[in-house]
Amino acid sequence: MNLFQEFIQPATLDEAFHFLNASSGPVSLLAGGTDLLLDLRQGYHPPVHTLVDVTSIPDLSVLEMRGNELFIGAAVPLARIASSPLVREHARDLQEACRLIGGPQVRNVATLGGNVAHALPAADGTIAMMCLETKVTVASQSETRELPLHEMFLAPIRSILQEGREIIVGFSIPKKKPGRASAYMRIMIPQGTPIPILNIAIWVERNGDILEDIRIAVGPAQDFPARRNDLENQIKGQKIEPGLMMEFAHTVSDQIPFRSSRHRSSAEYRHHLVRNLFLDTFQFAWSRAGETREQVDV
Repeated sequence: MNLFQEFIQPATLDEAFHFLNASSGPVSLLAGGTDLLLDLRQGYHPPVHTLVDVTSIPDLSVLEMRGNELFIGAAVPLARIASSPLVREHARDLQEACRLIGGPQVRNVATLGGNVAHALPAADGTIAMMCLETKVTVASQSETRELPLHEMFLAPIRSILQEGREIIVGFSIPKKKPGRASAYMRIMIPQGTPIPILNIAIWVERNGDILEDIRIAVGPAQDFPARRNDLENQIKGQKIEPGLMMEFAHTVSDQIPFRSSRHRSSAEYRHHLVRNLFLDTFQFAWSRAGETREQVDV
């Protein structure tokens, strides 16, 4: 069975938009294709006549510092992100997430742009970036705009992108400052579906023992990737002590509206797991944000 009739690999964004408009049938963008090709094969995506592969467009393959921001092109392979010293320094949780996605073959071709465009509620790269005040650069034939990552999602597997008319160019993440750090962890089904049972990204800003600020993203906690602003506001500004963190871990478990999935986990099991996963992830972020590597027993 042919999954498509025509394959095109433009060298510029202008060429990409030309081919998107000139296709004689349904058209779709292709980056790594690890989600799209599987969805086409299994019948979860409408038939496609033309695939426009954007991985040869230089603007989408950049990974560099731009002033006070780390810019990651939408077509940069996850393997490159996972091994990048820049990502390790300025977006540690994203590096950790990318190291856990699929196997080596998948990471060599899968991209961050595809991870976001697919809009899964527990997408590893998306959950990690949700805590980093990430901005997304999106291009159409007439304009280029930048918007916060959280504004990208409408529903499960549905982003705001107009398919065939808009392209994610890349992601901008603020430069890391002293006293700030992030961490990412997840729980998987052994030998099962590649989508996590549960994943968490946490970013903190620390001043001694005081938690100045915190950002928390947990998936799958609702229909699309999102931060937990309600939980963040309950703990920021407080002195971090073991009893407080244990109490807050129970608050996290009680207030996140997990749902059951017959393929992955019951809601009850997620409520049970999230307490320790939150504590472990927070511990890594908190320690990294400190001036020393000293551990805080939470």
